Amino acid sequence: MDGINFTMLLVSVPPILLALTLHEYAHGWVAYQLGDPTAKLMGRLTLNPLAHLDPFGTLMIFLVRFGWAKPVPVDPRYLQNPKRDMMWIAAAGPGMNMILALASGILLRIMMSAGMTGQGTSTGALIFMMVYLSVYINLALAVFNIIPLPPLDGSRILAGLLPNRYAPTLRMLEMRGPMILMGVILLGMFTNFHIIGMVIRPFVNFFMWVFAGI
Repeated sequence: MDGINFTMLLVSVPPILLALTLHEYAHGWVAYQLGDPTAKLMGRLTLNPLAHLDPFGTLMIFLVRFGWAKPVPVDPRYLQNPKRDMMWIAAAGPGMNMILALASGILLRIMMSAGMTGQGTSTGALIFMMVYLSVYINLALAVFNIIPLPPLDGSRILAGLLPNRYAPTLRMLEMRGPMILMGVILLGMFTNFHIIGMVIRPFVNFFMWVFAGI
């Protein structure tokens, strides 16, 4: 690994930690507001990144530019309307990433308008790159997680939107979804044919333009 790539790797660590931590915290916080104390009781309602990181999911972000953290535990028995409330709990994670991407995009626009882009490996350039990566990483994490395939958040959102007659189909998908997802990820790693990347990249590029003008 050359010096430039190593520097990029180091610069990407803070926005990755922030994106994953606040994503999971948002799940736990919304669940707690809706009556479920499970995340709080298990020490997951915290901003400590170590409580949320999944080693393999974090590694995937560095390798293929999308990944995940340890899922926040939720007990539907505490929820007044489990179907509806689980949908909002699931949406909280990607929603938080979109908020972080928007905030980072606004900061990036301010830096560019002020000429604060820096050059080479100067402090200004590293800060600029960190903010840029914050926009990209949060968008990638949000769009990836919104895919309606278990165990991603999008599957819970879809379950909350569909009529109850689709419950058996969703249960079958819930059993097979993780294997399908892992198979697609491994296919991309070994063949360089990244199906998920092809799906999410247009959306990430669109919001990069909307949020940051890039």
